[in-house]
Amino acid sequence: MKKILKSIFFTPRFFIAGGIMVILFGFGFYFPFIYYLTKIALYIFIFLTIADIVFLYSSRDGIKSERVVPERFSNGDENPVQLNVESGYRYDVDLTIIDDIPDQFQMRNFRINTWLKKFQKIEKIYYIRPVKRGEYVFGRIYFLVRSKIGFAERKISRGEEQKVKVYPAFLQMRQFELMAISNRLTEFGVKQIRKMGQSMEFEQIRQYVPGDDYRLINWKATARKNSLMVNQYTDEKSQNVYSMIDMGRTMKMPFRGMSLVDYAINSTLVLSDIAVMKQDKAGLLSFSNQISSFLPASKRPGQLNKIMELLYKSETGFLECDYEKAAIYFTRKVRQRSLVVLYTNFETISSMRRNMRYLSSIAKYHLMVVVIFKNTEMNDLLESTPVKLKDIYYQVTGEQLAFEKLQIINELNKRGIQTIYTAPENLSAETINKYIEIKSRRLI
Repeated sequence: MKKILKSIFFTPRFFIAGGIMVILFGFGFYFPFIYYLTKIALYIFIFLTIADIVFLYSSRDGIKSERVVPERFSNGDENPVQLNVESGYRYDVDLTIIDDIPDQFQMRNFRINTWLKKFQKIEKIYYIRPVKRGEYVFGRIYFLVRSKIGFAERKISRGEEQKVKVYPAFLQMRQFELMAISNRLTEFGVKQIRKMGQSMEFEQIRQYVPGDDYRLINWKATARKNSLMVNQYTDEKSQNVYSMIDMGRTMKMPFRGMSLVDYAINSTLVLSDIAVMKQDKAGLLSFSNQISSFLPASKRPGQLNKIMELLYKSETGFLECDYEKAAIYFTRKVRQRSLVVLYTNFETISSMRRNMRYLSSIAKYHLMVVVIFKNTEMNDLLESTPVKLKDIYYQVTGEQLAFEKLQIINELNKRGIQTIYTAPENLSAETINKYIEIKSRRLI
C-alpha cells in the first residue's frame, strides 16, 4: 500500500471535477435539487476515481522499457537515443515518457506524450547534441500512465543508469570521409582546386595515348618497346600532417555552446582522417604551459583511434601557453618537413608578436598554417545600428579588434606563415580546403 501511495498522483482533471462539485454544493444551499444532483455526481466521481486507480494497477508490470544509446556520442553532433516501450495493459492508456537526461544538457522539461494501445510495442527516438567532451550519465526512465477516465496517473520507473562517453566529432569525420570517397566534398563547402605543377613521385611507365603530355615520354623505354612510352606520376604520399592545438585560456572562449578548443579538436580529427585517406601521415601535438600530448605522425590503421583517445582526454587550462617550449619540443621531435596546422586564438597583435619568433622557428623547417577564428557575433554587432552612446563605444571597440585580426593575418603572411581565417562552424571545411590547396601546389 505504501508503494502505491507513493506512485499514484491525481491529474488536473480530478481537481477540476472536484472544484466544480464544490461550487455546485455551494449553489445547493439555495437550490435543493442541485444539492441532490451534486451528491449523486459525487458518488459517481468517487466510484470513477477508485475504478481508475484499480485499472492503473491491474497490470503488475504496467510498462516495460529499454533505452538504446550508442557506445559513445559525437561532440557537437545530433546523437540518437532510442526508447523501446511495451504496454502490459489490457486496454489503451495515455502515456508520458520522462527520460532522466544527463545533467550537462539541462533539459528539465523533457517529455514525450503518446497514446499506447493494449500490449503495443513502440519505438521513440529523440536526438541530443552534447557540447562538451567527457562522461555523461543517463538516469532511469519514468512513465506517467493514465486511463481514459484520467482522474489519476500512475508513476512507473524502469531501467538503470547508463554511462556514455562523448568523444570528438567522429560522426562529422565519417561524413567527410564518405563525401571524400564519393567525391562530394563540395557539399560541405570544400572547393575543388586545380593541381598546379607536376608531381615527382614516379608510379609506372605506360603506353602513350593521345592527349598525354609529350614531355613525359620516356625515350629509353620507347626505344626498347619500339612504341611510345610515357612516365606516369602520382600524388606524393607519406607526407607528415601535424595538428598543433593551443590548450590555453584563450581557447576556452565559447561559441554556440562549444568552446573554440572543441571546434579545433573536431577539425583535427577530420583533417587527420582525410590525410590518412590520402596516404599521408597524421600526427598531433597539444600544449599549454606544458606539453599536454604528442603523437608521432603515422598512417597505420590504429592512428585515428589513438588521436581520438588523446583528444578525448584533452582539457584547456587557465594559464598562458608557452610557445617557446612547444616550438623547441616540436623541432626536436620532428625532423622531416611537415605541414603544421596550429589551432590558436590570437585576439590582439601584441600577443601574436610576443610569440612570432617561436612560430618563425617552426616555419623555418616546416610549412606552417595558423588558424585565426572569426568572431561572427562581433560582426553582427558591427552591422547593427547604434542607439545609445555605449553602442557606439562597442562598435568602435569591435572595429578595432576586427582590424587587429586583419593585421595579424597580414603580418603572419609576410613571415611566410599561411593562415585560415574562418568562423568556428566552418573550420573543418576550411582546413580541408587549405590542405587540398597545399597538396595541389606541391608545397610540402
